[in-house]
Amino acid sequence: MATTEAGEGQQLPSDREVLDWETFGRASREIAQAVVDSGFTPDVVVAVARGGLPPGGAIAYALGTKAVGTLNVEFYTGIDSRLPEPAVLPPLLDTSALSGTRALVVDDVADTGETLALVQRLIAEHCDEARTAVLYAKPHSVIDPDYVWRRTDRWITFPWSALDPVTPSR
Repeated sequence: MATTEAGEGQQLPSDREVLDWETFGRASREIAQAVVDSGFTPDVVVAVARGGLPPGGAIAYALGTKAVGTLNVEFYTGIDSRLPEPAVLPPLLDTSALSGTRALVVDDVADTGETLALVQRLIAEHCDEARTAVLYAKPHSVIDPDYVWRRTDRWITFPWSALDPVTPSR
């Protein structure tokens, strides 16, 4: 859902964090640097689709990690509107390929943290070690990610979801 959309009877918060593409590039490199500085060398980056795809790819490039996978999870259905719990959607990641690896699970934000916690648990069952990285973490998240670029309690506008989906041209 684009952050420009508000559901019926809803308004976007006026006090929000706005991430632009240039800052996103810097943030991704800073997270990658924190991973390297910690001594953790991931064999694979697992991006949580959809919001984790841009940071997952950028961080994988910055780390020089060529193995990148995705796990599709649905949780939010609108602004402050979500399913009772996160649901993994197809296509599914081939977790058998994770045996003996170290994985870095990447998402855009740990808001409630439930999605990130679910993916970290699923990935950790199949690899030697699974750490987590996010651009933003909220104070009420159920998980404290291993690598966080910024902590905030504000609504976040990401550059990849700031605009409504495209429609056919006339």
